[in-house]
Amino acid sequence: MALRRPLPRFWLIATLGCVAILCGTAYWWERQLPQRLRDAAKAGDLEACLRYGEQLAALRWLGNEAPLEQAVCRRRQAQIMWNAGDTSKALELQAQLVNSTVGTKAQQAADRKQLQDWRREVRDKAFSQFRAGDLDKALATLSILEARGQRTGAQLSDSLKETWNRNRIDHERLQERVRRRQWWEALSALNQLDHPWWQRHALPLRRQIETAIKDLRDQQSHTSHGDLPDHTVDTERLNAAVEQRIGEGMDPWSAFVAGCSDLGGVLVEEGPESLCKAKGP
Repeated sequence: MALRRPLPRFWLIATLGCVAILCGTAYWWERQLPQRLRDAAKAGDLEACLRYGEQLAALRWLGNEAPLEQAVCRRRQAQIMWNAGDTSKALELQAQLVNSTVGTKAQQAADRKQLQDWRREVRDKAFSQFRAGDLDKALATLSILEARGQRTGAQLSDSLKETWNRNRIDHERLQERVRRRQWWEALSALNQLDHPWWQRHALPLRRQIETAIKDLRDQQSHTSHGDLPDHTVDTERLNAAVEQRIGEGMDPWSAFVAGCSDLGGVLVEEGPESLCKAKGP
């Protein structure tokens, strides 16, 4: 007679026994964690408090809320991290606190406001760095928001890069106009710059352009004295027409062209300079 093999039943019992032991151990540890969490919170051991809180959240059955002590520890640790300059960690903890929805409605509202205030401070810091001309540092600051899944941070980064590159291209165009001594076109390109750092960077060119235009106006003002051909448009009337057009919102070069046309003149290139001359008879 063949003997029955008891091995399958043995392994089944052993497996179920191990599972039961693991479940019992997890249940026992879950019962221990709340007290350990409270003790850590009372002792001010925020790292242990957060660690126990994460373990408890992982072990608790569905439907149980995050413990109040964990929220207290997150709130305190987030403030400590913020004060220490660890902006990324502070925002992470504060976001976890807000998402946990633990506490009274007033406390939850205060937590949300704190998170919004910190995010706004990060954006303001990035804008300050950007206006000072440090694009890379501004993008690095905004990356903290992007790392937290904030689409706003990515949108701001794209906007800053677009503004910087546009001003860089306008400055290159400005340099080319100055090199070619196209002063009115250069003035128009100069006025396209809308970034404080690039505007300051272009100050030497601005002084050069303003001096050149003043010389042109002085040169044209001698028309009545015979220094220039008699058919050059009267400078005072031209200046008045140009200023009027600028006041209507035109850029300086377009205003110069329109003002010349208003006075019945035509634009003539004399060497590197642009002059408004009266139409011949």
